[in-house]
Amino acid sequence: MVSVDQWTGREAGALRAALRMSTRAFAEHLGVALRTVAKWESLGLATRPRPDTQAILDTALARADTAAQSRFERALSPDGQTPAHPADHEAWTEDIERAVVCISRQDFPFASALLDRWLGSHEPHRLDDKGRYLYGRSLVLLGDLRRDQGAILGPLSASHSYLTARDMFTELGIPRRVAQIDLSLAVVQEMSGRLDGSARRYEQLADDERLGARDRARSRLWVGTALSKKGDNAYAAEIMTAAAREFERLGEPEDWSVAHQKLALAHRGAGELDQALHCIDIARTTCAVDSPLQRVRLDTAHGHILLSDTATRDDGSRVLDQAEQVARRYGLSHQLRSIEDIRGIPRG
Repeated sequence: MVSVDQWTGREAGALRAALRMSTRAFAEHLGVALRTVAKWESLGLATRPRPDTQAILDTALARADTAAQSRFERALSPDGQTPAHPADHEAWTEDIERAVVCISRQDFPFASALLDRWLGSHEPHRLDDKGRYLYGRSLVLLGDLRRDQGAILGPLSASHSYLTARDMFTELGIPRRVAQIDLSLAVVQEMSGRLDGSARRYEQLADDERLGARDRARSRLWVGTALSKKGDNAYAAEIMTAAAREFERLGEPEDWSVAHQKLALAHRGAGELDQALHCIDIARTTCAVDSPLQRVRLDTAHGHILLSDTATRDDGSRVLDQAEQVARRYGLSHQLRSIEDIRGIPRG
């Protein structure tokens, strides 16, 4: 029978997979807390269970049937690559759901650990269709994470993750997922300053039947964003207002609030400061998501508007200081660059 001299999170995770249990079921099987199992599997070799828990794991392995012990041994083989089993799919799905929450809260290190646990332990070509689907979803979330951090170009960027996931969903024949990734790639294109190309892509996606009504409305809103950044603020405001009405019709308060935030910046660009302040007040008071990233975005937009009027310039500077502090705390480099641009700080 295979034995373990020193249990780490890696061996504990391999045993859970070999027993074909979800994270929750494995925790109950051992009689430990769910968060303990989650910690083992997120930290891997970097964590070692306590001595009493080592004994519990020894017992669980000894009581496993022959098939489970064989799976455990294969999981720890030198190549470290094993196909995902149905029980892995459940645990993988759970980790994806947890990563979504972590990214929404800008807990990037833990989200990255959850995703890397799966992306680093499987080769896509060795997975079944369900495993490849989960692999693609994990890549998309990794792209979202890197986009929010401001890593938009290069081999370790949002673009690279999105493009790899796009190829995977294309092969799997899931056009809705492909279109959603196309929308994310257009956002990255806009963030990198390619405004003409991103505006054209948004326009195409706004009428793309592969997307749902909410994503098509988002595409229309982001057409306005790209136009506003180019300086075509009057037309941008017209498009954004139409998108806000669509979000209201769809019952999407979060997107409706974001639309007013972007509309405020378009009015600021057009020199319509009263309207800009009115829209940013709506966005701030109706924001449905209290996350560090959204707070930074709202404060950055508010500060930008206040800086545009000599009477409120000092207030604008204080609001931007607040946004900068939060952006630095959570590693939001793209937002930091935006704040620097608003202040006119040259980059060395």
